[in-house]
Amino acid sequence: MANRLAGEVSPYLLQHANNPVDWYPWGADALARAAREDRPILLSIGYSACHWCHVMERESFENADIARLMNERFVSIKVDREERPDLDQIYQLVVQLMGKSGGWPLTVFLTPDRKPFFGGTYFPPTQRYGMPSFPRVLESVSDAYNARRDDVEAHALELTRAIVQVAGRDADGEGTSARSTTPPSADVPSAPPGRGRYVKADVPLTAALVSRATEKLVARFDEHNGGFGHRPKFPNTMSLDLLLRAGDHARVGHALDAMRNGGIFDQLGGGFHRYSTDERWLVPHFEKMLYDNALLLRLYVDAWRALGDSRYADTARRIAEYVMREMQAPDGGFYSSQDADSEGEEGKYFVWTPRQVETACQGDEEAASAAKRVWGITAQGNFEEGGSTVLSVVEPPRDDRERDTLERARQAMWSEREKRPKPFRDEKILASWNALMAAAMADAGAALDDPSLVVAAERAMSFVERVLVIPDQGGSGRLRVLRMAKDLAARGSGFLDDHAYVADAALDLYDATASARWVALARSIADSILAHFHDPDKAGFFFVADDGEKLVVRSRDPHDHAVPSGVAVACRVLLRLAALVDSKYEAPAAHAVAKLAVAASENPFGMGTVVCLVDRLVRGSVDIALVGKRATDATGALAREVFRTYLPDRTMAWIDPSDPRSLDACRVLAEGKPAQGEPLAYVCRGRTCSLPIMQAEMLRGALKRT
Repeated sequence: MANRLAGEVSPYLLQHANNPVDWYPWGADALARAAREDRPILLSIGYSACHWCHVMERESFENADIARLMNERFVSIKVDREERPDLDQIYQLVVQLMGKSGGWPLTVFLTPDRKPFFGGTYFPPTQRYGMPSFPRVLESVSDAYNARRDDVEAHALELTRAIVQVAGRDADGEGTSARSTTPPSADVPSAPPGRGRYVKADVPLTAALVSRATEKLVARFDEHNGGFGHRPKFPNTMSLDLLLRAGDHARVGHALDAMRNGGIFDQLGGGFHRYSTDERWLVPHFEKMLYDNALLLRLYVDAWRALGDSRYADTARRIAEYVMREMQAPDGGFYSSQDADSEGEEGKYFVWTPRQVETACQGDEEAASAAKRVWGITAQGNFEEGGSTVLSVVEPPRDDRERDTLERARQAMWSEREKRPKPFRDEKILASWNALMAAAMADAGAALDDPSLVVAAERAMSFVERVLVIPDQGGSGRLRVLRMAKDLAARGSGFLDDHAYVADAALDLYDATASARWVALARSIADSILAHFHDPDKAGFFFVADDGEKLVVRSRDPHDHAVPSGVAVACRVLLRLAALVDSKYEAPAAHAVAKLAVAASENPFGMGTVVCLVDRLVRGSVDIALVGKRATDATGALAREVFRTYLPDRTMAWIDPSDPRSLDACRVLAEGKPAQGEPLAYVCRGRTCSLPIMQAEMLRGALKRT
């Protein structure tokens, strides 16, 4: 018999709809029952691609005896963290403030008024891994709640006050960091919260702050294996972005080569897995997340621009091909994730034995031999105990002939793999992640001169505009962004990252297409960010809008996690709009960045995107105005030079003097740049611009000198 999750749209919640647990979704019904019956709340937060979430479900939530204990003693609430990141953001702090590792599945116990008093992550059904059994935890928590209520209430109040101090502090306050420098992930512990300090007033922004941040990144770089830290190892794209910006091409290249050659990259189908369980990038945790592939797509394109190595462009194309093939819905939106498990086993879809390779190659012994040699496929294997191998580049192809042979093997093995039962795909479409991928696709399509990628980005953003963007109340002309859609049904108020990422993607689409409609969309959303998320008194931004659900705290979080900080991306949007269309957008962003600059320079792993904004404000953006009709060959030749050049803080302006919409979309940069017959370009720093440039070769030289 289905429980109360059967009517939900989240695939993760629907996975639990037939559990014997009497699950509730988060909402008034569950909270009212807890208050009415004076029961503690068991809050369980996870997501559909989380391996250990599935393990806990199989072991505990499908166990009739454990479910009975939960049903008798608690009001149990199941939450999809991707649907409600505000809840996850707050209640992850419970575990970390208790000195434990955060992650998913998250298990937190609350009083009926939503104050937390105990928490953890995965609990086994019997005592093991040095952890108490889940039944024992349930009994102990229930007994404490009923027999020692005063102690429980006092502890809940203490924890709640600590959460308010951490998650709700102003940008100029002091206290414990809201997160560690490594974001928590499924079955991956994060460090307990460290100590952090925010400056009490705007500080002068200098290159020294950026240098301090890059020095800290270099100190933690793994010179042997590439990347940062040890096991488990994440791509840490925001940190690599910062090193690339600083000109540390050797370390960035080392990390990108190691990831591309490692098992974290799907050698057959393209795209990256979530993270590596070892320090060598060999054995991944096999889920594929949309946001990881969006961030890595952009990073590999930027590395190609900066280093000129065609392998990075090839890797970017492989990511984009995977996403368009596997993760784009027929109506244009991008799906959220693919599971780590298939047929009840982690990684089964992706690993190979020598016999399976030979079968796939169907008598092509040369191809099978090349695959086994290059990808290290042996009878012993490298994955768990089953003699299976995670594919990685153990020995590169010897020459062009073996490279062609390997491609033959790749295609044969991929065709054979397509016959296997595929991992579950979470087909909800999140505004923020969808926009992150659309932005990367637009940028990659422009850089690689591949219109299909730009079309994919336009389809995704058109879906967002059609389904997830709505008018703000009151006839202001502003636009708001909803959180998610599933089967064309939109749901949930958007958070800061939803608004910021969609606006940022709209500006990237403007860059790639010259369509003024995308600037109009970005401006309308930016106006809503300032109206509903900005705190002008404290020069900061809230994660939840002023008309959002009132939780125990209205959180602020300028940190990067698995995705860039919503605060930082909102500031980037405002700075881009200030350079392009209206200077009024600059001050809120500049003040917010100044408040965070010192903290970001001391913690670049947690605030790398803020450091990039400090660098932008110190050096200024490179503003390029292209004057002429977009569709002409001459204008296209100028644009290609811009798109191929590594300019991390570029602002594009498309000026067609015959089109008033074009002028309105970039009126700051359009001022004083009349048409002169032939298409031409201006390269500007601050408000100082070059003389008009008409030849692509001259523009290339001017861009290199910026």
